[in-house]
Amino acid sequence: MDRIVYRIQKPGALKALKLVKEQVPALAPREVRIATKAIGLNFADVFSIYGLYSATPKGSFIPGLEFSGTIIEKGSEVKERNIGERVMGVTRFGAYSTVIQVSEETVFPIPNDWTFEDGASYPVQALTAYFALFVLGDLKENATVLIHSAAGGVGLYANRLAKTKGAFTIGVVGDRSKLFILEKEGFDGSILRGQKFKQNLENQLKNRPLNLVLECLGGSFFQDSYDLLSPTGRIVTYGSAGFVPKGLSTNWFSVALRYWMRPKLDPLAMISENKSVMGFNLIWLWDKMDELREEFRLLQKKNLSPLRIMENFSFENLPMALLRFQSGKTIGKVIVSIQ
Repeated sequence: MDRIVYRIQKPGALKALKLVKEQVPALAPREVRIATKAIGLNFADVFSIYGLYSATPKGSFIPGLEFSGTIIEKGSEVKERNIGERVMGVTRFGAYSTVIQVSEETVFPIPNDWTFEDGASYPVQALTAYFALFVLGDLKENATVLIHSAAGGVGLYANRLAKTKGAFTIGVVGDRSKLFILEKEGFDGSILRGQKFKQNLENQLKNRPLNLVLECLGGSFFQDSYDLLSPTGRIVTYGSAGFVPKGLSTNWFSVALRYWMRPKLDPLAMISENKSVMGFNLIWLWDKMDELREEFRLLQKKNLSPLRIMENFSFENLPMALLRFQSGKTIGKVIVSIQ
């Protein structure tokens, strides 16, 4: 069987992403073979393509972490999944393909009333938000939560999850056109990123303690958020969107400058201030599959509705979808569909 994939021989620029036909590998005993129907884009995809992601495989690879589709074949030892089943899943790269082969442990049934696009927008985004809020953030009832990049997939799911604990949520966006979605999604406050960010955050808090921050940008907004954390407050940082290239290739001077200017914290001061900062990368859970499956099970008990706030591109236009995604102008999830 053949498949069409977007493969990279050497990362560093979007043009390195080449559409090629290749033979599907042999199916391992615990693997399922899936006809892909939709792919969810994530910042890890962009970083790996531009050579800015430490977890990027050595040598040639296929990007992509999040997908949905239909099982068309299963290995001899697969017990939980069935041929013809609609599934969504995660993979440590390899999702930019018309046919995907993954362990049965990394795929989950799509709810009957969900589309394939709904499924491809869920696993990475919702699990990241869940892990940041409940596992690392130890979210308490009625806490105050600041959510950066609030109009993205993780941000929107984070708000919905935080509301299950009665949280007061404040969303931060970088474009005025995104403020409407925060109101629609039930955020209690909203901030447009800018020079008066710290002052605006103080105004939104109205003397409430800032208990938890979900941060994915870096730079001055990280520092300002940290400064306003209350004692015992936590920042969970799960990305570095501020490093995303704006052009077709990596500007290494710009990357180096931003790296040099990245936030730097004093551990001794953190002890005095009684504040915590925790980093999180979902790919880490690929080496702890039992934990990933358990956290996903607990996430599903929250009964979240799908985002259904997305931009959809065809598989042939995947590079265009990536350009749109890295522009920072999107709301919700960017999906690539395969007919």
